[in-house]
Amino acid sequence: MNEAQFERLLNINTAGFQHGFPKLTQYHRYEPTPYEGLEQLFEQYELPEKARVIDIGCGKGRVPIYMHYRFHIPTSGIEMDQKFFFEAANNRELYLEKAKKKHLPITFLHMLAEKYEINARDNVFFFFNPFSIHIFRQVMSNILYSYEQYPREIHLIMYYPAYEYMAYLEYETAFERLVEVKLANEKNENERIVVFTLNG
Repeated sequence: MNEAQFERLLNINTAGFQHGFPKLTQYHRYEPTPYEGLEQLFEQYELPEKARVIDIGCGKGRVPIYMHYRFHIPTSGIEMDQKFFFEAANNRELYLEKAKKKHLPITFLHMLAEKYEINARDNVFFFFNPFSIHIFRQVMSNILYSYEQYPREIHLIMYYPAYEYMAYLEYETAFERLVEVKLANEKNENERIVVFTLNG
């Protein structure tokens, strides 16, 4: 399926790019995660048991809704931009209508990612280069603190990972590469998905 077909299937509207620059320079502009890339990822990668997904910088909510639809698991999205947060919440309601349900375990939070208190059950974190390495380190510090308090298997899904993110994870943490998906029809080596794991 193409992008428009996926949007119709899920009954949501998450297309389009952010014009201009975010209000905070440490944060990157919105760009929706391609459905084609997500499909390729899950052809080669399996989520951990009792997966609970947190999309860091979720924009209009595409990834949490897609992953709930595909796997029927709890998903959450964290978004600092108020406009995108409202669009994500609206997309959730549209998806609920299509699913003909009143409640689904999909939540969106309007806040800075580094302020989010990691839940002991959160075990899959999705990143599409949402912010600078400085903010990424803060978020990772929160994840690692949660891991120390509640040891468990944690996965990080890095979509188009920045070099700085990769270097930090490989040289400064105990995370290990689990899967690397080189996306079809892409020539740039950064256009890949890398999954890291930390086992409890």
